[in-house]
Amino acid sequence: MDNGQENVSAALQVWASRREIGLEYIQPGKPQQNACAERYNRTVRHEWLGQYIFKTIEEAQDHTTRWLWTYNNERLNMAIGGIIPSDEFDDSFGFPKFREYDS
Repeated sequence: MDNGQENVSAALQVWASRREIGLEYIQPGKPQQNACAERYNRTVRHEWLGQYIFKTIEEAQDHTTRWLWTYNNERLNMAIGGIIPSDEFDDSFGFPKFREYDS
């Protein structure tokens, strides 16, 4: 987990402790240790979170659900060769789909 304000807050630490969940942090100043999550968080903040003011939790949840569906089913992902994630990964387990390649 990174050392962002939302992750080092006392409230999160208390919540996790009450549920016997251990929190493990990356080294401060080393975001590359958590590169996938850092990239995803940047995308979320840049593409929609920082652009809207939500009036209710339900409104935020609805917007998030719609955005995630688009992110995984319509948006090309350059990190996996410019294809749509749902075309690359099996829906049930997140494993790469079997593909036959021409020889």
